[in-house]
Amino acid sequence: MNGLILFVAIIFFLWLGRSILIPLLVATFLWYLINATSAYFRKIMPYNSDENRKRRPILSRSFDWASNILSTLILCALLYFFVTQIQPMFKELIGAMPLIQHKLIVFGNYLSESLGIHFDASMIPNIANIATNIGASAANLVTSAGMILIYMLFMFIEQSTFNKKFAVLFPNKTQSKKMRYILDSIDNNMKKYLFMKTLLSGITGILSYFWLQMIGVEFAGIWAFIVFITSYIPTIGAIVACGLPIIFSLITAPSLQQPILTAIGLIGLQIIFGNILEPKFTGKTLNLSTLAILINLVFWGMIWGIAGMFFSVPLLVATFIITAQFDSTRWIAILLSADGKIPDKREE
Repeated sequence: MNGLILFVAIIFFLWLGRSILIPLLVATFLWYLINATSAYFRKIMPYNSDENRKRRPILSRSFDWASNILSTLILCALLYFFVTQIQPMFKELIGAMPLIQHKLIVFGNYLSESLGIHFDASMIPNIANIATNIGASAANLVTSAGMILIYMLFMFIEQSTFNKKFAVLFPNKTQSKKMRYILDSIDNNMKKYLFMKTLLSGITGILSYFWLQMIGVEFAGIWAFIVFITSYIPTIGAIVACGLPIIFSLITAPSLQQPILTAIGLIGLQIIFGNILEPKFTGKTLNLSTLAILINLVFWGMIWGIAGMFFSVPLLVATFIITAQFDSTRWIAILLSADGKIPDKREE
């Protein structure tokens, strides 16, 4: 009974504190993404071995800073690209929503006449209101940009003190080794997942843009950006990424050629990158049950909305690794796993 009360209290706390916790989670995600990108850059730079760090600490430290600066500049460039290129397209798309809604109703009438089924215009969702609500959610996140930047700044400032604080928190050597093992496992898996996921999602978005632009689909930049963002949302993300531009081209194109080409291109890219390449590069990182991913997606979506769905997989990975390290919770890790295989437990 006490466990149930604690669980309900935690859910209530997560829901009540979402205005503070979501910006903190976004800041943590960006901070972690910069560190993950920096770690991969550092691997290809000189003086990255432990021996060189001892013999040439100044040079080694300089390349550490260079990798951090390079990864930060890349993130800033992506944000600048969004503000200058994608955001104006979104405004233009929102302005065209009434016309798109009208074309959707016309398309629904055409289908009802062709298939001989009853059709009511009220059955079609008001996409203008949906777009407005999504825009409002995005605007709320933008207004939190200052708080996110402050969180990130202090994370980078205090990053060098994490090891010292960890040593103070866990003075017992046995306990310290166990907690260090857990944190290192989360760190390694998260860095690999976030870096490879972002890289593959970015390539998928770029290729989607060129394909949609080539076949003449309007707002190709927006659809490509949606492909990139929704790639972080398991299962539902791929459906949204493909479904929105396909439906848009279906109701706006003069013939079926463009919708068919849109479907072939986007679904093909999702299969290649989402079903073939991504499991190959992140297969050892994620050994999670599909059902567990879907339940987790719905759970965080109910608490934090789209932001919760976006971060559902990283949160599940952390839960999976942590629960595998304690006898009392290993059964949870087994249920979350895809095949019953879970990370080895660090012995006391």
